[in-house]
Amino acid sequence: MRFGLLSVFQNYRDARDDGDVMRSELALARLGDALGYDSYWATEHHFFGYSMCPDNMQWLAQVAGCTERIRLGTGAVIMPWNDPYRVAAKMALLDQQSGGRALLGFGRGLSRREYERMGVDMGEARERFDVGTAQVLDALNKGCFEPDERWSRPRAELRPAPTRGFDDRVYAIGVSPESAVQAAVLGARLMVLAQGPWEVFRDQALRPYQEKWRSLRSTEPPVPVAGQLVYCHEDAETAREHGMQYVREYFSTIAEHYEIGGAHFKETKGYEFYANAAEAIQAMGLEALAEIYAGVNTFGDPEEIAAQLRNQQEILECDHDILFIPKYGSMSQEEAEASMRLFAHEVIPRFGAA
Repeated sequence: MRFGLLSVFQNYRDARDDGDVMRSELALARLGDALGYDSYWATEHHFFGYSMCPDNMQWLAQVAGCTERIRLGTGAVIMPWNDPYRVAAKMALLDQQSGGRALLGFGRGLSRREYERMGVDMGEARERFDVGTAQVLDALNKGCFEPDERWSRPRAELRPAPTRGFDDRVYAIGVSPESAVQAAVLGARLMVLAQGPWEVFRDQALRPYQEKWRSLRSTEPPVPVAGQLVYCHEDAETAREHGMQYVREYFSTIAEHYEIGGAHFKETKGYEFYANAAEAIQAMGLEALAEIYAGVNTFGDPEEIAAQLRNQQEILECDHDILFIPKYGSMSQEEAEASMRLFAHEVIPRFGAA
């Protein structure tokens, strides 16, 4: 099991100066490197304080310059919003800037608000994702961009070239069965952010991914990567009280940003899975969903957190890597850093990791 960090760049309820948020996230990245976390990942989101990192490759280049060893991943590049050549070229540059530490994660995007402001038809997301990711990986592995009919331009070399190919450094977020299967087609490791029961992820995404992987290759599928909100405190009662507060605060921003019970998913091609989920959410109510959400994210003292992670392994029926989201909601910088330190010193060693 490997342990990484995922920054979400949240300005909760726009209560802070944006520059202060960015400086705080950079401090967390540097601390993660010093504490021995395996990887550091940055989201891509636009326009709102929900999450503020419009160019995660640019951000990771800064992180590369002030860290020594931690691997650096896009969590994720939202492919329908980006030009494939530009993604390939910037990722090759980041790979050189970081000395070969770059990891490439892809996502499709779920926010109608972001799609509208990008001027991209959300109904085209599946095609844009499938075509664009294939082009980016082909370019990074060959060292040149060879366009198809959708993005027609002359053949172009990637300069600088990446340090090596990305076949073993590609990841894709997959919550719906369709996205999970497409991750297997790409040869990408499956990523998920904790949002519903782990049994549902196992049955609806992980198993279809594993089955598709085995049908295409002679190797066993790689273990999934599970991102989750984490709050670790030495006092169990404090951990539960504060952890519940911060997770519920973050959930409120998810409900707002993604309009998770919205009827628009039913009218959007490629989002049928979310249309069905929206109907279930409407029937259940957001309060009940918030309780479920809190139950699948991770907070407690070190012993409780270790038990929660082992329970995840048992449910998923395989090992998995963890992406620790260290700061969200109204959590202070001091709390986030203390949580990261305690987790690194008291939880990670229980899983045989440094």
